[in-house]
Amino acid sequence: MNLMRRYVRIIDGMNRWIGRVVMYGIFVMMGILLWSSISKTFFLPSLWTLEMAQFAMVAYYILGGPYSIQMGSNVRMDLLYGEWSNRRKAWTDALTVLFLIFYLAVLIYGGWDSLSYSLQYGERSPTAWRPYLWPIKTIMLVGLVLMLLQAVSELAKDILRIRGEDIPREAI
Repeated sequence: MNLMRRYVRIIDGMNRWIGRVVMYGIFVMMGILLWSSISKTFFLPSLWTLEMAQFAMVAYYILGGPYSIQMGSNVRMDLLYGEWSNRRKAWTDALTVLFLIFYLAVLIYGGWDSLSYSLQYGERSPTAWRPYLWPIKTIMLVGLVLMLLQAVSELAKDILRIRGEDIPREAI
């Protein structure tokens, strides 16, 4: 159980730090879109702005996902769940997080295959700007791995709750 607590503390701390840093990525995306508007209005339109904004949004979303899971910001149907005991909630969460872990493992498998292809063949976007795709695919794969680590952390927290153990506040 101490190993589980240590894992939760390390993964939660790492994802909390990454999530808090990535949270400011929205300003990067806003800056890119602002420049896009200015350049289209007063200068020649920049080829890179729309696609770069999409890349920034993907990074913001995928790297912020583990932090969102940690904070419990995911959507939940609360019709019955809200009235259940903490132990029953933990059992339900433990079962559903197993599905999430499986889903993330499949996504990581496909993401690794896609990243390998992109690196091997120098895959580029089919747009006029033609950026290489491996950087964003790498960010996506890293984000999926972080989400998987966070899902395992959530499973560990649920197991501790099922056993009736208190979870320290810094571990949540």
